Formats: sequence, C-alpha cells, structure tokens
Amino acid sequence: MNTAAQQQGFLAGVVRYFASSKLTPLFIISSLLIGFAAVGNIPREEEPQITVPMFDIFVSFPGASSEEVEKRIVNLGERKLWEIPGVEYIYSTIESHQALIIVRFRVGEDFEKSLIKLYTR
Repeated sequence: MNTAAQQQGFLAGVVRYFASSKLTPLFIISSLLIGFAAVGNIPREEEPQITVPMFDIFVSFPGASSEEVEKRIVNLGERKLWEIPGVEYIYSTIESHQALIIVRFRVGEDFEKSLIKLYTR
C-alpha cells in the first residue's frame, strides 16, 4: 500500500511541476511543430502505382463432373502453376463441366514477363 501512495505522490509531484512550469508551453509548441514537419515530409500518393499481376484461366470440360474436373484439371494444373517462379497464390473454383484458376504473382513482378511465364507453362 505504501508503494502505491509513494507512486501517486511522485506522479502528483510531476503533474504539479509541469502544470506550474514555464517550459510546458514550449514543449507543447515544439511537439506540434515537429509533428507538422513530419506530416509534411511524409511522401504519399493518392493512387500509388503498384502492380500485382493476376491472371484467370478458364477451362471448360464438357460432360465432366466437378470431382473429375478437380482431379484431371485443377490438381494437375495447380501443381504445374506452382512451378512458375514468382507465383504467390493460386485460387481455384470448380463446377461441373468447368474450372476457374486464378494465378496471382508477387507484388512488383513485371506483368508481361509473368504472362509469358504463365503462357509457356
């Protein structure tokens, strides 16, 4: 209990010192000026130009069930697509008679080179 009273006494002393000190307004004004200078110097763009190459691969397989599409197209296709350097994610959607595979490359990868890598694979 004694430490809590001492701590409260210490904090009360610090508050009393800064409340009556003539340095407090100087600290506040300098903090505001430094904050405004920091905000003014932060580089920013309204619409940053980042490239995230993403490609959709639509495969039609007439007469096949969704299980067959998954086994013959999606599983094999995903394994081959993961071999492409720069691929970050692969998403796939399967329906009967068709599949959609979305390949996403890493941020900053060249769009055309990514497309060529995908096309050659």
